Amino acid sequence: MNRYILILLALALSCSNGHGTANIGKADLGDIPTKVFSVARFQFEILERGATDRTAPRTTQEGDEVIYSDIGWWCSGFFPGSLWLTYRFTGDTTVRNLAAKHTHKLFALIGRETDHDIGFQIMSSYGNAYRLTGDKSLPPTIKSAARKLAARFSPVTGTIKSWNNDRWSYPVIIDNMMNLELLMVGARLTGGDEGKNMREVAIKHAKTTLRNHFRDDWSTFHLVDYDPSDGHVLGRMTVQGYADTSRWARGQAWALYGYTMMARETLFDQNAEDAALFLDAAQNIARMILSRLPEDGIPYWDFDDPSVPEALRDASAGAIMASAFAELALLSSDRDLAKECQDMAVKQVTTLSSSEYLAQPGTNGGFLLRHSVGNIPGGTEIDVPLTYADYYFLEAILRLCGK
Repeated sequence: MNRYILILLALALSCSNGHGTANIGKADLGDIPTKVFSVARFQFEILERGATDRTAPRTTQEGDEVIYSDIGWWCSGFFPGSLWLTYRFTGDTTVRNLAAKHTHKLFALIGRETDHDIGFQIMSSYGNAYRLTGDKSLPPTIKSAARKLAARFSPVTGTIKSWNNDRWSYPVIIDNMMNLELLMVGARLTGGDEGKNMREVAIKHAKTTLRNHFRDDWSTFHLVDYDPSDGHVLGRMTVQGYADTSRWARGQAWALYGYTMMARETLFDQNAEDAALFLDAAQNIARMILSRLPEDGIPYWDFDDPSVPEALRDASAGAIMASAFAELALLSSDRDLAKECQDMAVKQVTTLSSSEYLAQPGTNGGFLLRHSVGNIPGGTEIDVPLTYADYYFLEAILRLCGK
């Protein structure tokens, strides 16, 4: 996929409707990209030393000791993804070789029982590898992963089931929007009726989620549980947030990113009607988030935590938002919103690049960003580095640089 052809298509479409995006392009980040990718190059060597052919960096525990996960963990693709993004900026062949090494070990996922997170795992690793190298040996793995994800779709609920467990009947989380990119890319690589089915599954899931996950103010619940027998909603909740009715920051970030991505992907397929629907959703979600962010752009872990402004910030949610805002700025048909989105992405990246969040080389276990929040209600990964925070932070910088 050529991102710049896509952007030209988007701008042509918006201009034909009399709107167009004004003064949006490469952002001036000064020396931030060079500084951040220099730190990334150093830090990721530290993380790489402790990873095996069956593990990937996850987070740290007390004393900056790195916790590594099995490759089945939902975040296992983000470390190779971060290496690919670092290679994209630096052109360093050593980093490219490390990225390839940690990507190919995820091939084992294709033979495992998986959940919806195979989209995260494969697109951040194999997806970036193919995008940056064009290696023709990579698409079969992407296509196989897309088949596994599509197989989790139910025409009764109109959604892809997130997990198989006994706690809920048919759980679907807002995070699942992120995994639809695997289906859209897989559809183009596969072609024919099978590719058409992958695309239809992704679009149907996005539309069903749009109907059932969102409140009137465009904030989203974390999880919707469906009755698998007839598809009606059994319950709506926010498992990892402050309360079921609260606005959990990372959930809002997934929604913003997911619908921006689906607007791009359907536009790329010249599906103007669905592209307009998903772009409108992304723009409304963006307006909701922009109205709630603190001055420095980094969200509290949950916008409705009553301890705000003393509540913990979540660098991971800020990084995801920054990457989504950077892309939405290029796609938006609302000139003022486009500028707000780009300005906020720059602000968030700038804040995350400060000494408050960006680790000093040799510290933080080898991760880039400090102060992310995983799951406060579950008592895990609280105010620690997280591998996906680093990934989306680097992606946001590259997008703002036009790479």
